Amino acid sequence: MISNPLEDPFYYLKNFQHVLDWIAARYDDVLSVDEQCFITGFAQLPVASQALWVRMVMRKGEHFRASKLNYPEIGEPSRAATALLALGWLDDQAPLGLAEVFELLQKPEILARFSAHITRPKARKSDWLEELAGVFPQQQSLGQWHPGLGEALYSLNHRALCDRLRLMFFGNLGQSWSDLVLADLGLFSYERVEFSPESRALRCRADIEGYLHLYACREQFELSGDAEAVLQQVLDYEVDNRWLQRRRARLLFQLGQHLERAGALDRALQLYQHSQHPDARQRSIRVLERQEHYQAALSLAQVAQQGPVNDAEHQHLLRIIPRLRRKLGLAALAVVKSTAPDRLDLCLPRDDASSVEQQVVAHLHTGQAPVHYVENTLINGLFGLLCWPAIFAPLPGAFFHPYQVGPADLHEDDFYHQRTELFERCLAQLDDGRYRATIGETYAAKKGLQSPFVAWNHLPPGLLAEALECLPAAHLKLWFRRLLLDIRANRTGMPDLIQLYPEQKTYRMIEVKGPGDRLQDNQLRWLAFCQAHQMPVTVCYVQWQEPAQ
Repeated sequence: MISNPLEDPFYYLKNFQHVLDWIAARYDDVLSVDEQCFITGFAQLPVASQALWVRMVMRKGEHFRASKLNYPEIGEPSRAATALLALGWLDDQAPLGLAEVFELLQKPEILARFSAHITRPKARKSDWLEELAGVFPQQQSLGQWHPGLGEALYSLNHRALCDRLRLMFFGNLGQSWSDLVLADLGLFSYERVEFSPESRALRCRADIEGYLHLYACREQFELSGDAEAVLQQVLDYEVDNRWLQRRRARLLFQLGQHLERAGALDRALQLYQHSQHPDARQRSIRVLERQEHYQAALSLAQVAQQGPVNDAEHQHLLRIIPRLRRKLGLAALAVVKSTAPDRLDLCLPRDDASSVEQQVVAHLHTGQAPVHYVENTLINGLFGLLCWPAIFAPLPGAFFHPYQVGPADLHEDDFYHQRTELFERCLAQLDDGRYRATIGETYAAKKGLQSPFVAWNHLPPGLLAEALECLPAAHLKLWFRRLLLDIRANRTGMPDLIQLYPEQKTYRMIEVKGPGDRLQDNQLRWLAFCQAHQMPVTVCYVQWQEPAQ
């Protein structure tokens, strides 16, 4: 927290200035002339003008009516806007199309201005717009559209520049300036990590432009649904930054999926072959199968079988290789049938006010054997608490601003290998019993801080204490090591419920399936893992009781 919002009405301004200082100190060698001029010019503005600019840039949209810029600490918006207009950072005569005018005006204001052309006064705004669009094709200022309004409209001219600064600070465009405000208001709190002056998300100007290029391609694709319009731009983009390589691979994979669904199989296959996405090889095999190129599909599957990318690919290969062999007329391979997990069938009265999982909790829960609806939160939470020092270790490239939920390389292939010694030090505590005290101390010291693993609202102290008594350290270690093998894939799919038996110091996990529901692939992988290590796990199938006649 840079400034206390309860004591300083300009807290958001001081935070924004802190961001600019941070960027100037770390990105001085890559800032464009426009960005340097903005940072210098901002510092020279009157405080009210600075505050108005920050208020506007933190809001969505480009156009703002003066009446919507009512902030007591700023005062009259027209005075605060004067210096911004002089610099060209704001425009009070921006040309607007009719659709933009309709977004800015209320229904009575629209009716007052266009009543002569509106045939259905009680219709919706969208109906009026459709009716008038052909009559008013021009673009002009709001004052020209509605001379009687008597109110200024201020339009931001540097949104793209501020987005670039936001990218440099956060390392992504997914986080917004409002994250600073939420932290100041105490809604979000973050772990303090040491930063070096060299800490930054993007190494050079080419990285910044590359990120923006991929972001623009993705936005264009999502808005238009036309993969071909951006496909070549993404294919032609080459980069040696691993983080940007991963973003490019993900976008190529998404474009490939879109083309595959559209039946453009040759084009989809080309994209999958260029993508380094972990699922790209699976999809390539599937496309070859759909094209009836069975031998090519089988050959690629057999290559994959020698070194599956992850458990999901291994699971996929176990299904598709026998099918491809059948289509090629080859002999069937011996299949090792896995043992089905314990099964529990329940017939419960239907209660639409609660989920099926909650109804099973209510049915099975007793004082001696409490049941908790934890899904993925318990094991992830215990892992996050024990391994907190390794997760938040200030390694180069992991942290570069104070508002990170977790390390930037959390889903990189080498996340564990970069921290092997740190993680092994944490996991070693499971061998000598120290883990209980460590988890409890971390819970007390870090409660409420943002974490990629700990969902505090789902891990109350009572559940934590019971879990540490009932879950064997050996099982915790196996779960944690599986998490570290593939964090993105293995942090989900865990059983919904856990039943604890404090007197016996044991437990059982329960996956709940309602009528018509079936086990998902990631759930099947977790169930198989638990069975392979003799962990007590049950699949509960629920049917609803027939209502009484």
